[in-house]
Order: sequence, then C-alpha cells, then structure tokens
Amino acid sequence: MGNLYKSILIYGPPGSGKGTISKALNLSDSVCHVSTGAIFRGIDPSSEKGKMINSYLKKGKLLPDDFTVNIWHEFVEHKINEGLYDPKEHFLLLDGIPRTLKQTTLLEKYIKVEYIIVLEMKDLGKLIARMENRALIENRSDDLDKNVLKNRIDIYLNDTTKILKHYSNDKIFNFNAQQKKLEVIRDVLVKFAPILS
Repeated sequence: MGNLYKSILIYGPPGSGKGTISKALNLSDSVCHVSTGAIFRGIDPSSEKGKMINSYLKKGKLLPDDFTVNIWHEFVEHKINEGLYDPKEHFLLLDGIPRTLKQTTLLEKYIKVEYIIVLEMKDLGKLIARMENRALIENRSDDLDKNVLKNRIDIYLNDTTKILKHYSNDKIFNFNAQQKKLEVIRDVLVKFAPILS
C-alpha cells in the first residue's frame, strides 16, 4: 500500500454533536469529512447492500467489520478519483469509523491517525433527548426507539473505551460536549484551527 491517509478521528456517543463539530472543521480547506453513517444512509435501501445495512441499523447493531471497512474504502477511493480528496493535501476527518478494535486493525493499512477528538457527554438523559429531537428534525426513525438508543450508547461506550486504549494518549483530545453547541465548537477550533488552517 502506498502512502497512508493522514486522519483525524472523532468520537462521541450518539447525539453528542459529532456532525456539528465535523461540519465546523470541514470548513477548513485541508479537511475532508467522511461520515460512515452518511455513507450507509446514502446507499440505495432497495439494493442488497442497502437491505443488509437497514436490517442492522433498525436493531441499533454495528455492521460487520470487513463490510464496513470495504464500503468506507470504496467511498474514499471514489472521492480521490473525483478530485474531492487529495491524500497529500488533506486530513481525512473520520466520523463513525473505526468503531471496533477489529476495524482499527483493518484500517491500519489505509490510515495514519494523527489526532483523536473525543466529545464527552456523561448525562445520558440529555443525550437521549437530543437524539429524539434530531429524529424529528432529520426524519431519522432509528433515533426514535429508546431501547435502540440505549443499545447504541452502550455499544459506543464499550467499544470506544477499547479503541482509545489502542492509541497513545498524546493523540487524544477530550472536549466537554454538554456545553452549548457554540461553546463546544469554540473549544475544538481553539485547539484545531492552527493545525488545520
């Protein structure tokens, strides 16, 4: 494999504002944001891949690791071919991948992790309220079932804890996501604007 894609990972439980922070960072000309959730939602639901994806998402379960990494890699290669992402110039901002230790290992042949942003949110009640609100605004039915939401939060906390142990602490930056949106954006930009400008 040639050069690795220099990458920033962003973590936070569902509803902690990963999409909001990613949009803010994506305003930089040196960032290419790739959301695995958006890739999955963009696949035709009537196709074989789409049906498989929906069957997992409805239960709040993670898709198989190899499948996830392959779909992600196809998408990134497509961005390169379209001239929308240049591995030499851009950071890949990865939202939603890697989600398991196996994905972390599978991705090592493609990416070099430079920084990890962790949005911390301890108040689960607040998280669930945010996700229910998002479900209504964005018409995301997977965010309406409380049991699915709790399951997704549990998976996140369990898997992410393991993943973060895999990386050295000097790459990990924690931010308080319980603040107002603009305050979280401010905190992240104070740290990352000098790196990404």
